[in-house]
Amino acid sequence: MIEIIVSYRMGQAPIEADTFSDKIFHPSLCKLRLSMAPFTSYIICTSPRSGSTLLCKMLSDTGVAGHPNSYFHRPSLEAWMSDLGVDSSSHSSDRDRLETIFRAAIRAGSRETGMFGLRLQRHSFDFFMEQLALLYPQPQSDLARLQAAFGPVLFIHLTRLDKVEQAVSYVKAEQSGLWHKAADGSELERLAPPADPVYNGQEVAACHTRFTNFDRQWRLWFDAQAITPLHLTYEALAADPVGTLRFILERLGLDPAHAEKVTPGVAKLADAASAVWVERFRREVLAD
Repeated sequence: MIEIIVSYRMGQAPIEADTFSDKIFHPSLCKLRLSMAPFTSYIICTSPRSGSTLLCKMLSDTGVAGHPNSYFHRPSLEAWMSDLGVDSSSHSSDRDRLETIFRAAIRAGSRETGMFGLRLQRHSFDFFMEQLALLYPQPQSDLARLQAAFGPVLFIHLTRLDKVEQAVSYVKAEQSGLWHKAADGSELERLAPPADPVYNGQEVAACHTRFTNFDRQWRLWFDAQAITPLHLTYEALAADPVGTLRFILERLGLDPAHAEKVTPGVAKLADAASAVWVERFRREVLAD
């Protein structure tokens, strides 16, 4: 006898399809499975300029791992609703709004694949967890609240080992306005008009300290929640993107063969000027 199990996004245990309420649960967020996968969701815990845009796009392109993105990026319910296309005029309370927001985010991050993906930048973390505590006041830990919201979660800690290169990448992106480009050289994301970047050691130093602290904060939180994340680095991802993708899919309980059809669609922005900045910062600042 084969047992048909309904896996779902906003709770931990299997439930019958006809027990979904119209408040949080929705049949479109469910997927019939012949067996329960080890995870129904994953969260990429990271910081800027660590390769998360490349990783999110590749995971989405598999067609089986949801559509990970920063659905809770800005610290504002209004911003979340705007980004998710949620009507802000028909909610009686913050909790009602949060239920609608999370339902929309899960729908967007799953794309009916049965797997929800989320990118969570460290600077977005505190406000996100505050809102999650309002939505799920009973669980006593961050981990329990995340599992109540998204089911069994695989935590992926994506970091960049070379913090100088990470800081230089961030400062150059802010100054130039160009944050990401495609493999063919076309622009994927520009947030400001084009401008020539100018080296600023103080800005690079501030980012270096900030990103180092972000890594430390993630590690402290994992330890406090007794979470053993899947550790990935920008350097390993850049060296072998398809191999890294296969590794993640396997850990999620998905067929790693789906990685073979994916072509990395995000190109490096680092250039000769980046190398000059990195060398100058190491010489003038770190060498002191």
